[in-house]
Parts: sequence; C-alpha cells; structure tokens
Amino acid sequence: MPRVRTGPIIGLIFHVTVLIGLAASVGLGAAGWAVGLLSGIVTCVALGSGLQRSGATGLGAANAVTLARAGLAGGVAALTADSFTRPAPVAVLCALSAVALALDAVDGKVARRIGGVTALGARFDMETDAWLILVLSAYVAESVGAWVLVIGLMRYAIGVATWLVPWLRGPVPPRYWRKVVAAMQGVTLAVAASGLLPIAVTTTVVAISLVFLLESFGSELVWRWRRQSLRPAVAS
Repeated sequence: MPRVRTGPIIGLIFHVTVLIGLAASVGLGAAGWAVGLLSGIVTCVALGSGLQRSGATGLGAANAVTLARAGLAGGVAALTADSFTRPAPVAVLCALSAVALALDAVDGKVARRIGGVTALGARFDMETDAWLILVLSAYVAESVGAWVLVIGLMRYAIGVATWLVPWLRGPVPPRYWRKVVAAMQGVTLAVAASGLLPIAVTTTVVAISLVFLLESFGSELVWRWRRQSLRPAVAS
C-alpha cells in the first residue's frame, strides 16, 4: 500500500483556512471560493503525486515553507477571481502577495542549510512562483491591459513548447540573472497591483519587466537552438 503523506492534506487545510479568513474579514464570493478551492485541490494532488513518484518519506522543512506560499497564492487567486465582479480589497491582496514573495527567499535557504535540495522541491517552488505570477498578472491586466498576461502565461507557454519540441527539453547552464528576472516579475506585479503608482508609471514599469523576461527566455532559447544545431557536427 502506498504511504499516506499528510503534507499535501495539511496544505489543503491551510488553503481552506486562508479562504475562511478572507471570507470572514473582507468577504469572498462564489468565484473566489471556487478558484481558491481549486488551487488548493490541485496543489494537494500534484504535490502528493510528486512525493509518491520521488519516494520521499516526508514533506521536509523547505517544502513546508513552499506549501505555505502556495496557500497564500491561493488566497490571492481567490481575491483576483472576485475582483472581476466587485472591487478587491487591495491592501489584503498585496499583503498576501508580499508575504508569499518574501517567503520565496526562505524556502531555498532552508533547503540548502539542511541539505534538503531536491528536484521535487525545486519544481514545487517554480510552479508556486508561476501560479502567483499568473494570478497577479491577471489582476494587473484589469487596469493596465491584457498584454500583462504575457508575463503570467510565459512559463506555461514554455512548458507546452517543451512538450511539443524535444530540443527544448533538458537543463540549461546556471545563470544568476535568470533568478533576478524571475523575482522581478513578482515584485513588479505586486507593486502594480497596489495602485500606489500613477497608471503611466505602472504601465512603464511592468513593460520594462516584461522586456527583461523576454530577454531571459530568449537567451535560453538561443542557447538551446545552438546546442541542438551543433549535434550533427559533433556526431559526425
């Protein structure tokens, strides 16, 4: 019988707790509940499947931090879903986003300190980042324009392309700038969501962030193209 792992279930409970807290404090509509619960269920199922495939005996401290971030991202997703039909509590949405982004610097440090860096943890961290950025881009798109969704959808578009084009698969050389650009997206979108800046400034800042993101993915694409184009020459 497969081992019953409580980590994903605890994460789902945390998701629901966040939603209940939002409903009690600022109110939560049907769309918010639906999206928030779906976020929690998908996280629970995906993480449980990942733990089973990796053979991990437990969640680990670093993944527990990431799981908390996922719960906060679920809360942001719920508020964003509601924002399409009624005004969103911007302060609460930005507070949840800020904590989730701040914890992004914690889970990696915890993993390295305790020697718990794993492929599952890295993937879980990446997918949590991608989900939060997608949700924030959807919220910001309401005021800045639909083009902002390019930031949130980029990760998923690359995922589909990787599935369709074999030479896009595999690791790429480490590049610190890639991490900087990834972090920039979340911070920029959170600031844009706050509404503290004039719309013209917000639009400019988000556009610059998108340019950096395109450069980051573009350089990775060029590296992969050059690698695959050299393979016939090497083989001969």
